[in-house]
Amino acid sequence: MPPLTDKTWLWLAAACYLAGVVVGTIALWRERRHSRALMYAIVAAGYTFQTFGLYLRGLEVKGCPLGNTFELFQFTAWSAATLYLVIGSAFRLSLLGYFTSLLSSALTLTALAVPAWDATRRIGIFGGNAWIEFHAALALFSYGVFGLLALTSILYLLRHYSLKHKRIGGAFAFLPYIRDLDQIGYRLITAGVAILTISLAVGSVHWLRDVSSVASFKLVATVCILIAYSCALALRAAGRLVGKRFSVVCALLYLAALLSLWPINSSRPAAVTAPLPADSTEPVS
Repeated sequence: MPPLTDKTWLWLAAACYLAGVVVGTIALWRERRHSRALMYAIVAAGYTFQTFGLYLRGLEVKGCPLGNTFELFQFTAWSAATLYLVIGSAFRLSLLGYFTSLLSSALTLTALAVPAWDATRRIGIFGGNAWIEFHAALALFSYGVFGLLALTSILYLLRHYSLKHKRIGGAFAFLPYIRDLDQIGYRLITAGVAILTISLAVGSVHWLRDVSSVASFKLVATVCILIAYSCALALRAAGRLVGKRFSVVCALLYLAALLSLWPINSSRPAAVTAPLPADSTEPVS
C-alpha cells in the first residue's frame, strides 16, 4: 500500500473539523449543550492530521509550507485550531469549539476544493533564512489569533441579539456571558497585534539589509492589516469602540485579512517549481 500523501492527511483533518460542525449543529438543533470534551477530541484529531499533512508538505518544499494560497489557508486553519486547543478549555466557552471547527473546516475544505491554489509549489522560498521563515510563520499565526477573535466576536453579536430581543432560550441559552466575550475579545486582539508586530520587526531586520527582497505590495498589505487592528485596539482601550461595534469591526477585519492572503501570495517572485500533476507529490523537473 503506497504511503499517504500530505493532501490525504489534510482531507482527514477536514473530515474531522466537519464532524465537529455536524456534532455542534445537531446539539444546537436539539437545543442541547454538546460535550466540550467530545468537541475538543474532534478538533484535536483534525489538528493532528493537519499537523502531519503540513509536516509532509514542509519536507517536500524544504521549509515552512507557506508558498502558495493553498498552504496559507491550511496554515491559518491550523493556527486557529492550535489556539483553541491551547486556550479554549481555559475560556470554558462551549460554543468556541463548534465555531473553531466551522472556521477550520471552511478554510481547509475551500483550499482543497480549489486545485488552482496548489497548482504550483515553491521550494525553499525563504532561501534558508530561518529569521524570514520565523517572521512568516508568526504573521500567519497572528491571523489565527484574529480568526479566533472573529469567532468570539460572532458569539458576542449573537449574545447581544439574544439580550436585545429577549431570546434567552433554545440555542441562545448556551451562549457565554456578554462580559466574558468582551474581555476575551480584548485579550485576543491585544495578542494578535503583539504577534504581528513582532513578526514585522523580525522581518525588518532582513528587509532593511536588502530592500529589494520584499515585494512592496506584500509589505503594504501586511502593514495595513496591522494598522487597522492596532487602531481597533487603541479605540477599544480608550472606550471609543466597544460592544457590538467592536465585534462587527473585528469580524470585518478578519475577512479583509483573509482576502489579503491571495494578493500577498501573488506578489511573490515566480515559483521555482513547475506545476504538479494531480496525483503527484514530488516536484516536476
